[in-house]
Order: sequence, then structure tokens, then C-alpha cells
Amino acid sequence: MNNNLRYAMAAARLTPTDVAAALTVDPKTVTRWLNGRTPYPRHRWALADLVRANEADLWPEVAQRHVAFAAGVESIYPHRWAVPPRMWAGLFQNATREIGILAYSALFLAEDRGILNILTTRAEAGVRTRILLGHPDSPEVANRGADEGIGSAVMAARTKNALTLYRPLMNLQGIEIRLHRTVLYNSIYRADNELLVNTHAYATAAADAPVMHLRLTDDPGPADAYMTSFERVWEAGQPHQQDR
Repeated sequence: MNNNLRYAMAAARLTPTDVAAALTVDPKTVTRWLNGRTPYPRHRWALADLVRANEADLWPEVAQRHVAFAAGVESIYPHRWAVPPRMWAGLFQNATREIGILAYSALFLAEDRGILNILTTRAEAGVRTRILLGHPDSPEVANRGADEGIGSAVMAARTKNALTLYRPLMNLQGIEIRLHRTVLYNSIYRADNELLVNTHAYATAAADAPVMHLRLTDDPGPADAYMTSFERVWEAGQPHQQDR
């Protein structure tokens, strides 16, 4: 019996069915975890993030056999699609100061009405929100489309679609959207001191590439490098003017 996991799920107000849906597994699998079976690493990392607990607290006998991540590295997901939807929602929902999105299109977020609602409510609560998307007409966007094998026109269309979906946010105080012409090696999603960094790999769609969950710490760590990257791209970005 894994009482640590049971208590963490109860504190997060999650049922086995909720966890199964978030991790796309069978509810019976979650029941087996609660009864003491140890999940695969990818499920342990995703579940620990879902209940906002440390893997070592939920499965101490397993975590002790692994070398700890560097300070500021919370977890690593093998693919972006492996990040639980609740993790994306929780990341932005818990922001109290600032939200940042840096990508070429981040269309998967723009298409999520729940995420757009969270960005709206956070902005209304005074959270500064900065969204950086690739300029649809830039060679950088075209090249990324070619790199992924989907074609330059498709990548440009994705960015245009994302901008259309973000249109309701453009008139909200505290939300600013800029377009960049930068070669991105990662997409960065920030909420206060937490970041999800989606690496870019040649010939690999962003959804299939790994994601690192990082946290800013008192000492310089990996998250600081990505925050510097975000700020540099923001400074060079062009304010997006809404079509009228």
C-alpha cells in the first residue's frame, strides 16, 4: 500500500479516475500504484508533478537508487505530449507575478480554451503576461517548418492561427504579444519561478521532443539561462498590432 501517494492525491483532490485521465492510463493501473506497484519512470515523474510532490516522497525506495537531478531541475518528460494537461493548467494558474510564452506558434495552448481562460483570469488578477510567437513571414519560421518536415507554409499558418486564437486576449491590460525573428533552440513556458522548456530537435516535431521542468533557485542554475534567453528575444521582438 502506497499511503504517501494516496495522501498526495487526496491533498490534490484527485481521484484515481482523474489521475488515469491525466496520464492516459487505465484507472486499474492507478489502483495498482496505490496498492504498492511502482510505476514506470515516466509515470512517476508525471504523477509527482500532477500532485505537486517530490518523487522521493512518493517512492523513496526507488528515488534513492537514482542520482539526483541538478538543483533547479524538477523533472524531464520524454515528449511534450507526455506532460499531463493538468501540469500546463497548474503552471499558469499558480502564477502570481508573471507568465511568459516563447515559441514559434504554441498552437496547442492557443487551441485550449481552458488555458486561454486561465491567462485571462490571471491577467485580470494583475499577472503580467508576455507572449512571443514567430513572425509568420520570417525565414526562421519557414526554416523550422522545413526542419520538422511539415513545410514552411504549414508552420506559418500555425502561427497565424495561434494569433487569431489569441485575439480576445490582446485588449486585456497586462497581456502583450510580440513577434520574433529568432532561431529558437527551445520553446519556453514560464510562470513566476517555474519553467517548462520544450527542446527543439532537427526532424522532430516539438510535441515529440523532450520537456524539462525547471525552477529558479537562489544559486544560478539552468533556469537562469533560459530566462536570459527569453528576455533577449523579448527585447528584440516586434509588438503585434491587432488587425482592425
